[in-house]
Amino acid sequence: MKEKAIKASKIILKGILLGGAVAIAATSPNFVQKILPKILKRASFEWKKYKNKKKFLNSFNYLKSSGLINMEYKGNQLYVSLTEEGKKKVKKYWIDDLKITKPEKWDGKWRIMIFDVKDKQKIKREALRGKIKELGLYQLQKSVWVCPYNFEKEAGILRDFFGFNFEEMKLIIASEIEGDGAIRQHFKL
Repeated sequence: MKEKAIKASKIILKGILLGGAVAIAATSPNFVQKILPKILKRASFEWKKYKNKKKFLNSFNYLKSSGLINMEYKGNQLYVSLTEEGKKKVKKYWIDDLKITKPEKWDGKWRIMIFDVKDKQKIKREALRGKIKELGLYQLQKSVWVCPYNFEKEAGILRDFFGFNFEEMKLIIASEIEGDGAIRQHFKL
């Protein structure tokens, strides 16, 4: 699948995930053309301004034939939703695209992520550690990571994706960290 088609697929899957099942009259001809704008709006994508609508139509059909989208008739309505495989795929896309937004001005608070994941989940723990590094957090201790920017939403997405609970992964907000010179230098504060 080409990069632009993958991007279209990501947007479609995210739109369905964010909005849940989408319904349209089952008797409607060209239902895909009518349902796609509703799906894409949920992913904050402006369908009206987009020129190459055929790419999204092809991506939608590809996702359906790949078993990532479920289409089910209930009475006079056609419902479009994600299959379990589709939900896994969109969560992976969400993780791949995850970024922490740096504000113009630092609020002076440290966000500290701590985690304690059992050895039987070592693969998940190492994957989490890799993603945390990729996001640019500073490693204070083995399972203690620091960031000066708010990433509560991103931490929640990571917790959900890896299936951790609040006992295994916590976020702490602190006004100071003793001896924070190296951390400040790392983030150029």
